[in-house]
Formats: sequence, C-alpha cells, structure tokens
Amino acid sequence: METKERNFGGTILNGFLFLFINIVLTLVSLAAIIFGITLLAKDNVPAAPGGWTLAMGVILLIASLIMWSGMMMLEPNEARVTTWFGKYSGTVKQTGFFWINPFYSTKKVSLRARNLDAEPIKVNDKTGNPIMIGLVLVWKLKDTYKALFEVDTQTMANVAAGQIGGDMRSIMNALERFVRVQSDAALRQVAGQYAYDDEDGKNTELTLRDGGDEINQQLEEKLDERLALAGIEVVEARINYLAYAPEIAAVMLRRQQASAIITAREKIVEGAVSMVKMALDKLSKEEVVELDDDKKAAMVSNLLVVLCGDDSAQPVVNTGTLNH
Repeated sequence: METKERNFGGTILNGFLFLFINIVLTLVSLAAIIFGITLLAKDNVPAAPGGWTLAMGVILLIASLIMWSGMMMLEPNEARVTTWFGKYSGTVKQTGFFWINPFYSTKKVSLRARNLDAEPIKVNDKTGNPIMIGLVLVWKLKDTYKALFEVDTQTMANVAAGQIGGDMRSIMNALERFVRVQSDAALRQVAGQYAYDDEDGKNTELTLRDGGDEINQQLEEKLDERLALAGIEVVEARINYLAYAPEIAAVMLRRQQASAIITAREKIVEGAVSMVKMALDKLSKEEVVELDDDKKAAMVSNLLVVLCGDDSAQPVVNTGTLNH
C-alpha cells in the first residue's frame, strides 16, 4: 500500500518538564495579577506600576493557558495527526507524555486492530440463485493521512463544520461505517462470480461452498483494493455465513436430498450388480448347480430385488426341484 503518511518533523519536548514550567508560570501570573490589583487599590501608590504588573500577569496567564493546550499523551498503537494552519505536518506515533507547539492542530486516531462482523446480506450467485452470505473482517488503520484527508470523515462522523471528526471515537466510527459499506460491495462482487454449490456434481469450477481459503483470499484482495483509499489494512477476512435465501431454501433442500438419494441408489445398484455377478461366477466355478439362461435371469432378478429394496426380504422356501 502506497503511504502518504510521514513522521512529525516539529519539536517534541518532555511533557513533565513543561507541566512543571506551566504550573510555575500559572502561579506567577496569578500572583502578578493579584499584586497588580493590590497596587492599584492603594491611593498613595502611582497607578503605572500596578497597571504594568496587572497587564504582565494577564499576559503570562494567557500564555500559560495556551501552553497547557500543547500537552499530549499517547498510548501504544495510538497516533496524533498534526496540521499547521491547515497544512499537514506529520503524524506522531511516539508513546508517552509530550509537549508540542500549541498552535499545531492535532487529531487523535487509533492504530489498533478492529473487528467487523457483518450481518448476512442477500445476493445472487453466478447461476442467479438468491443466497445469504456474511463475513467477519479484522482491519486496522495503516495510513493516517489517507484516513483523515482522503476520506470525508467529517461528513460520515456527523460533526459540526470545521471539525474533522472532533474526537477519536467519531473518527473511528466514521471509518468503520466506510469499512462496512465497502465490505458489503466487495462481498457482493465476490459472491456474484461463483455458484453456491456444484448442483450437478460434475462441475470442476470453484464454488462458494467448497472454495474455502481461495474464496477468502479473493475477498481479502477485493477489500484491500477498496479500503486502500482510506489507508486501511485488511488483517483477515473470512466468509462466516453461507446459505440459500429463505424463499428457495426448502426447494434446494429437496433437490439436495433427491441428488443424495440418486447418488446412494447408484452406489447400491453398482454394489448389487457386482454381488450378483460374483454369486453367478462362484456357482458356475464350483459347479454347485447348473442354471440355464431363464434360471439365471430369475436369480438375477430376485437378488437385485433383495439387494436394492428398502424393505427386508421375505424368504420363500421352494421344496420343488429345479427340473420341475
């Protein structure tokens, strides 16, 4: 995946050091304001020193409040995207407590893996049969630049104008909606290229039901192509639900049952014919009895009925002779 993200090139300083400096600066500014107000309240003291002290205290307090906004803390697998008056300045991925120039605008995003369990959707397979298919997807943010500046995160997050996904939760929720829509499209595209199942049992083409890893691999590739626009990497994608749509499920079940019965009957007949042939050959070889063509035909008929029938055979004892 081609990346447009780059590391932050500005100055990053120790956050604890500036925490101490800001506390001292805030206390000094408050002290200067109080002292300036006290001087102005005295009648025997000129107004100039008190005014200057008060003004200096106010300026220091404003500066300290601005410096407080430069504090930044990052946990593992989190990042801050920085802009300098609208211009992208880089992405901070260092973990810890830092201070940067407070005039940088920052937006926090998560780089952790996220899971999407998509609800099954109705699509038509290659043969036109309506099927229900769903997927489970594991994804994570790879390129923070694309995620914030090449996808309309602001509109998708439903935030006020001028706030590009105000907080991390709104940004990630917006990206998740983007992933959900693109996953739906990719799943429809892949499902439409293959039949649900080999209905005739003679087709050698890949099907959704027995495709397994190959189908999942194609699904991952389609998702990678679609999600690369938003700087999202697909960790894993798997079809987790596959069935015929309810309106044809009963019919297709009967068809599968009929196909299974026919296949079973073919095996039974094949085995029965083999057993009849073996019986005739053994009787002839061991000269147990001589059978003419009519007797052989009757014997074959009886054995096939016994071997291929669903019900248990009811034996009939013939006490006559073969020549009768």
